[in-house]
Amino acid sequence: MMKTAWVFPGQGSQTIGMGVDLITTPMGKDRLSEAESILGWSVLDKCQGDETELAKTLYTQPCLYVVETILIDLLKDKGQKVDLVAGHSLGEYSALYAAEVFDFATGLNLVKSRGELMSQAAGGKMAALMKFDRSQLEEAIAAISGVVLANDNSEQQVVISGTPEGVDQLCSQVKSKRAVELKVSGAFHSPFMAEASTKFKQLLEEAKFTDGKVPVLSNVDPTPSTSATILKERLSQQMTGSVRWREIMLALPQQEITQVLEVGPGKVLAGLLKRACSGIDVSNVRSLEDL
Repeated sequence: MMKTAWVFPGQGSQTIGMGVDLITTPMGKDRLSEAESILGWSVLDKCQGDETELAKTLYTQPCLYVVETILIDLLKDKGQKVDLVAGHSLGEYSALYAAEVFDFATGLNLVKSRGELMSQAAGGKMAALMKFDRSQLEEAIAAISGVVLANDNSEQQVVISGTPEGVDQLCSQVKSKRAVELKVSGAFHSPFMAEASTKFKQLLEEAKFTDGKVPVLSNVDPTPSTSATILKERLSQQMTGSVRWREIMLALPQQEITQVLEVGPGKVLAGLLKRACSGIDVSNVRSLEDL
């Protein structure tokens, strides 16, 4: 029996021109209009504008959420079924929408506030490491103060987060094929986001969540759940917690998933999945043409 999972990319996967074709559908046109009334600015304008502007956390997160949720509804309108969902960082909001844990407006308001709070966080640093010795990395993280594992993306690809001094020290101590500093304003998915996380939790508490129609694998706890209470609590931990994407991928075969669709711009998650889960069929839905 074929079982399908949908996964949703997060910040960093945005591209100029994403979602532009969606306005040609009645549902896409309505959603983009609703988004503009909530945000006070046009998602379509940002997606067709300057790349540097779109890359700002303030705009990236709502734009990705809007594009991904429109694709979700178009997939469902075509009769596509899903058995499990997960999203990378910001993508978890799209996953929760796909599971019908909250409605479009509730999710967008949360994402809008999340982006605003995260864009205000400054002083931290993040870096991606590719092809390294994991035991050496773990030892360095334990020994260096002010550094955490922010994104455990795969066996050979991670993102570290923390103070600029701590991140630089770790990159100099851990041998890797490549280390790339990320263009972000703060140390996301680390304890340095505590102030922003505390403010966000107050907003999250007021948001209406219902039990999911399908299980969700959360970033901070990659075990399937449909409980509104559990999923909200996990989401409240996400801003300061690590993205455990490697474990999410490993959980897919355990959940008897045979097919995965990456829904949204880019193909980073599909690439990671193809390497980690060779027995699973992986494809992308990025536009109307893919649908």
